[in-house]
Amino acid sequence: MEQEVYIEYINTPIGWLELKTDEEALLSVSFAETEGPSSDNFPAILNDSAKQLIEYFEGSRKTFELKLSPSGTEFQQLVWENVKAISFGETATYLDIAIRTGSANNTRAVGLANGKNPIPIIIPCHRIIGSNGKLTGYAGGIDKKRWLLQHELKHSENTNLLF
Repeated sequence: MEQEVYIEYINTPIGWLELKTDEEALLSVSFAETEGPSSDNFPAILNDSAKQLIEYFEGSRKTFELKLSPSGTEFQQLVWENVKAISFGETATYLDIAIRTGSANNTRAVGLANGKNPIPIIIPCHRIIGSNGKLTGYAGGIDKKRWLLQHELKHSENTNLLF
């Protein structure tokens, strides 16, 4: 039997986000053009996900405390775990993540895995930048990546602008 998926849309400073959960875990966060139809009833995880994202955008939340269930390959999962370790207001390069996942030669694979991240913002793929400090690729667009990084810089103790 297929698990039921619940959907909620939240309006944020970077546009609409579509949140999908099952009964127990957050499955995805997607950038949406407009608000779509939400589920009739929300499990606690969906309410918690929306609340924590709103707090993040308000600047009062720097870490997320949610059960996540992103769908991906073993390597993608490894990359996402390493991306989750990058703190609010910090950045890392694709090379940093490649080294952490086993090989400096994996930068392209890390970039591809990062691009497939189904839970952006919470698995903070926006914190991954090019080795030259440039903002590269982001599912929501470079403008959203820049906004998220500037938002975190504004609400963190970090004074080093790394992009």
